Amino acid sequence: MWQRLRDPVFWSDVTQLVKTVIAVTLAWVLAVELVGTTQSFLAPWAALLVVQATVFRTFSQGARQVAAAVAGVVLAWSAGNLVGPDVAALGAVVFLGLLLGSSRFLEGEATTAAATGLVVLTTGFADDQHVLVDRLLDTGIGIAVGLIVNVVVWPPLRRRTAIAALDDLDDRIGALLIEVADGVGGECSRDDVADWLETTRDLDELIDRAWAMVRQARESALLNPRRSARQLRHPEVWIVLLRHMEQAVAETRSIARTLERFLEQQREWDADFRAGYVDAVRRGGEAIEAADADAIRECRASLDQVVARLGEVNPAPELWPVYGGLVVNLVNILEAMEEVAAANPLDQPPLPILLRRRRTTGRPPG
Repeated sequence: MWQRLRDPVFWSDVTQLVKTVIAVTLAWVLAVELVGTTQSFLAPWAALLVVQATVFRTFSQGARQVAAAVAGVVLAWSAGNLVGPDVAALGAVVFLGLLLGSSRFLEGEATTAAATGLVVLTTGFADDQHVLVDRLLDTGIGIAVGLIVNVVVWPPLRRRTAIAALDDLDDRIGALLIEVADGVGGECSRDDVADWLETTRDLDELIDRAWAMVRQARESALLNPRRSARQLRHPEVWIVLLRHMEQAVAETRSIARTLERFLEQQREWDADFRAGYVDAVRRGGEAIEAADADAIRECRASLDQVVARLGEVNPAPELWPVYGGLVVNLVNILEAMEEVAAANPLDQPPLPILLRRRRTTGRPPG
């Protein structure tokens, strides 16, 4: 529970959820009070559409969704007046809503237009122009409330989520290297290598997720009035770190592929190289996991000794590419992750006051 409360992604989601509930509830209350009807469902519906994860998305995606909702209202009123509130009108509204929603302007909002028209037509339609005005007024109230709540009340900055994704990645890369060291130092099997390859694919997915978080963080700074939003508009440091971690994962996959071919050939390790290389991989993984840039540099220097001993032993010619590939891959990993470790921990915004107090006292909340 304590870990969950310290999760920045969790708090970002909670904040957005609370804001959405406030916007929807306030839109309903204002619509009922101002319009004077008990069926002001379009106001909370429009507010729900407008409150997006970022301010920029509120004005881009939210605008399209609201435009689709307004189109659905007009379609329902028009079809009801021309055909009557029957099955034919319902089919026409759904067809035209889906058709209009697939247009370039409302791209991706076909369901919104059709669903809004369907609800309006089936919940108390009346062939009165005053009803159309009321429905549009409800929608306008929901739009206004959603915009005000999302832009003025703590506009979201997705900084915590991006930093959490980046911090998680280097720990996982370090843990995988430690696992590889344990496997190579023991009875390494093809199943072990297959597991490592699968883990690198999982890491690729996490990197894609981290890229998405960084893009969302940058998007959250656009049109955001908060002063701290400025530095997120060009998060160059995060981009560089992600590229380094992409390289580290690719090099780790290359190590696994080399080991896979080595096992297929059923060759014997040189004992000195194996011991030195395993030690370097384990130390590198532990240093990456601990975000210790100095330890990573020391591990990198120790590889020179491994290579020097290898030259003295002079293994079989066909083993040089294997050993050389493994060493080069590890060097590239350490060089890439050294900068990541130096930047860790990334600058996090302060925790809520209650959580800061709990962390200081060392007591879990509740």
